[in-house]
Amino acid sequence: MSHGFGRTRWKRFALVLVTSVAAAGAVGVGMAQGALAASFLISGRTFQVSADTLDVRGLSIYGMVDVTREGTAVPVTVTGFRHAEISGLCQSVVVPIPVLGPYTLRLTGGGGEQRAEARNMFIDAQELDVGQANFKAIDMGVAAGAVTKGPINPGDKQSRYFDPDGVAQQADAARLTDVEVTAVAVSAATLNVPDLSMRLRQGSHECF
Repeated sequence: MSHGFGRTRWKRFALVLVTSVAAAGAVGVGMAQGALAASFLISGRTFQVSADTLDVRGLSIYGMVDVTREGTAVPVTVTGFRHAEISGLCQSVVVPIPVLGPYTLRLTGGGGEQRAEARNMFIDAQELDVGQANFKAIDMGVAAGAVTKGPINPGDKQSRYFDPDGVAQQADAARLTDVEVTAVAVSAATLNVPDLSMRLRQGSHECF
């Protein structure tokens, strides 16, 4: 059964998912081939990711805590996709440069007939807005440790912050349109982006 939702704000859902912030520590993030192949500490700066459409097979949403190099704990909502096809992909980050002022690094791709494609992708977000969300076989309130339809980041499972009894959400499939994400980290086992373009421009030229 498919369920449709209008303008969806995961920021509110994150307040339910992330129930506590424990002592700071390193957080591992699964990368290549869906195995724990690399770990990183987040910079702590947010960046924007947007997409015109996002078609997903195997969706999971759960709460986590990321950690900066200085040891600051950052609560996030992790959205995981086993497989995703993305059209109109955009990523932007504003970088302050001494004397010159702010510059925006902006990457775009998947805007033509060929869509970007990702496998085992995880977005660690502080805010995610969706114009229209349509889910197939959705489960709300499932325990994070019992999620089976979508992926759980292998590094998150080994983290002290992962609560297997915490509130999570999963779905067999989803179609999301007009996606706008304020994220602190994104990782994927594979990410193929046709017509990738990178531009560095003076001033603020973010995705949304």
